[in-house]
Amino acid sequence: MRPSLRSLALAFAVSLAACSSPEPAQDTQSASNQVEGTSLLGTELVRRSFTPEQRTQLDAELAEAQAAYERAPLDADSIIWYGRRLAYLERYRDAVEVFTEGVEKHPDDPRMYRHRGHRYITLRMFDDALADFQYAARLIEGTGNEIEPDGRPNARNIPLSTLHGNVYYHLALTHYLRGEYDESLDAWNKALSAATNDDSRVAVNDWRYMTLRRLGRDHEAQAIANGVSESLDIIENTAYYRRLLMYKGVVQPEELLDQNEVDDLQFATQGYGVGNWYLENGEEERGREIFRRIVESPYWAAFGYIAAEADLARAGS
Repeated sequence: MRPSLRSLALAFAVSLAACSSPEPAQDTQSASNQVEGTSLLGTELVRRSFTPEQRTQLDAELAEAQAAYERAPLDADSIIWYGRRLAYLERYRDAVEVFTEGVEKHPDDPRMYRHRGHRYITLRMFDDALADFQYAARLIEGTGNEIEPDGRPNARNIPLSTLHGNVYYHLALTHYLRGEYDESLDAWNKALSAATNDDSRVAVNDWRYMTLRRLGRDHEAQAIANGVSESLDIIENTAYYRRLLMYKGVVQPEELLDQNEVDDLQFATQGYGVGNWYLENGEEERGREIFRRIVESPYWAAFGYIAAEADLARAGS
């Protein structure tokens, strides 16, 4: 299948910018096209600005991925990385279009549905995300697992996620965002079975804890927290680990939201667990106030932000 006109236009614009000037490539789209969608609370989801250094790196990575795609437009990996690099620039609609081409060219490759579904979550298109992850789950059934390479390697350059783990993780998250907690828990359990390291396990167990609390299964939730070691060597999922230690009683909620240590992105991520903890422990207004602070931050693609937004939308506040 030939690339769409929109993709070709985007390819031309990026390659032209990369070749004509050593300055960071500029996004020449109109202001209206900086809006990626609408939040569950009715506000516009507008792309964030990047520092010149960030933009230079992101544009260069996109140009490289796009060149690889143009050389081999049928290659599955080229398609995936082109879509991922677009998403890192918060061009989520364009990324969905690329992954949709990937679905059409490789209808039996679960990675296409896994990546498109992720960006459907970002765009608050939960029905589409659910369909993609359910189909991806059917495709991976009975197959061997595989490591997924990181777009942003961690400090030790050790990839921590797998295809199966990501399919079930995002499937579980989609159900959670839709308020389907029984289905979410089932998928979290599958994600835990696919976890291959402590980083993955603490991320899944944090969401399992919150899901069990939503189901009123507090003793099972507390058993997860109590079973977490206080001496794990966590590479990148420190926020999830510290939340589990908070549920265990080792860390106080205030420590996780210390304004001297937590920036806006960390607050969007960390705040959801803390707000949810207050909510489930009878301090509903305090929890929702944290949710409201989260959705005032600029990091609207963060899962904690989306979850806070979904809870506020359901509560009508």
